[in-house]
Order: sequence, then structure tokens, then C-alpha cells
Amino acid sequence: MKTWTVDDVMTRAVVSVPDTASYRELVDLLISRRFSAVPVVDGFQRVAGVVSEADLLRKIEYAGDEDARFFESRRRRGERAKALAGTAGELMSSPPVLVLAGTLIAAAARIMDVEQVKRLPVVDDLGRLVGIVTRGDLLKVHLRPDDDIHADVLAVLLICLVGDEADGDPVTAEVREGVVTLTGRVGHRSTVDRSVRFARQVSGVVGVVDSLRFDIDDREILTAGTVFGVA
Repeated sequence: MKTWTVDDVMTRAVVSVPDTASYRELVDLLISRRFSAVPVVDGFQRVAGVVSEADLLRKIEYAGDEDARFFESRRRRGERAKALAGTAGELMSSPPVLVLAGTLIAAAARIMDVEQVKRLPVVDDLGRLVGIVTRGDLLKVHLRPDDDIHADVLAVLLICLVGDEADGDPVTAEVREGVVTLTGRVGHRSTVDRSVRFARQVSGVVGVVDSLRFDIDDREILTAGTVFGVA
């Protein structure tokens, strides 16, 4: 089963700028390329920061009002300072939020959510820029063909059902527009739970419809064993 990572969806031909790039060069680049941000790299292609449209807009937002206020927050003072900045090194947000090549799609999505960023530069083990991934890129995993998803779901079911598939009513999986429907009968309820959980983790799965039946509800046995110190 293939596990999708940022390498599968990222843009590899990344446009970057040195920290000496001027304000006007940055504006021209973002507008002409329709970018919302650009990574700033050093001479070894290591990512030092990211300049976004928001960083550039400080010059407009605080035009004529760049002096810091006495009771102003540190964040606001930093924004005012960017209104006077003239190069990428002065404008960039640093340290940048990055991900390593090979990071799982789900992990990258969680980082974007926690850090409240729309894109992530992708770097190698030496911190060198190798790609960039956006929120839209992460959604590409849900464009996988149903047949590919089906093959991966069957692969995880083989692992989950070892020794516990009931006779006469085999477990089957159907995939339609990314939604997996599991049917059939197994020996234990814990196998049902495990099968559904693993199926949800397959790249491109939108949802899982659980129509599996079981012979023994071993979850109650496991819970009782834990309560009485048997487990």
C-alpha cells in the first residue's frame, strides 16, 4: 500500500529569492506569478524565511504611521517595522514553518492548521529547499481513482482480518467517489473497529460506511478485563 507524502503533491520547481531582493522586486514577482508568498533562501538554498503578501502590505497599512506606540504589542511593533523594510531579509517571517521531505500528508495538514499557514516549504535533511506544498496541493490526495483506493483498502483488510474472517460471509469493500463501504462478517467486534480505522487511514478515503457484522463482542470482555486488572 502506498502512503502519500508531501513529495507526491508538492511543487518541485520552486521560485525563491535571496534576502537582498528589494521590496519592488518582491511585489513584481508575487503579482506576475500570482503567488501569495515566496521562500527566502541563503547561498546554500537553505530556507531562512518566507515573504507573504501580508508582509508586503504593511507598507500600505502603516504608510505615514510607522513610529511604534508606547503600549503597542510586540507583534504590532514588528508589523510597523516591516512598513519601513526594503529587502526580503527585513520583510520575511522567520523562523519559517517547514516540513521535511517525506512528511505524511496528514502530518502536513496538521502543521498548517496549528501554525495557521497556507503553504509549507519542503526541505531535505540539510534544510535545503526542494519543494513547496499548499493547502490545495494536500487536497490532491482525494483525486485518487477509486480503483487505486480500493486496492489499498484490500491490502489493509488482509492485515486486519488474519485469522478472524467468518465462514460463508466474506468481507468485501466497495469504493465510490472515495467513500468505502465494508460488508461481511468477522469473528470479533475489535476486528471491525480495527478494519474501519485502518480503512480511514488509506490515502484518498473520504469516509467509511461500516456494514460489517461480528459474532463476538470482545470489546466488553476487554473492558471488563481492564477494570478488574486482568489485562
